[in-house]
Amino acid sequence: MHELSLVQSIVEACSARANGAWVRKVTLEVGALSCVMPEALRFCFAAVSDGTALQGAELEILVRPGRSRCRECGRELSLRSLLDNCSCGSGNLEPPSGGDQLRIQSMEIEEAV
Repeated sequence: MHELSLVQSIVEACSARANGAWVRKVTLEVGALSCVMPEALRFCFAAVSDGTALQGAELEILVRPGRSRCRECGRELSLRSLLDNCSCGSGNLEPPSGGDQLRIQSMEIEEAV
């Protein structure tokens, strides 16, 4: 499960950026074609963040589709899977663009009083 090592890196990066403040929410952008499972990220996040500045933080995951064009009908389409077909039924698609990202979009911290 490579999601575990991804989440460890995310928690480390957010903890460093928070500079001692408590993190309340982390928003991730995950490409639908990235081969990263959002539910596995959630599971690992709960375990990895325990005892860190992210303990109890909400994890929001925004799944971003890839884009492609059908070589048969010319229609542009959003891809949620590398196995998607065009609505015309063709699987003859141009190589996808986008949909492969994994990035920390934002995080909300609780300011020290």
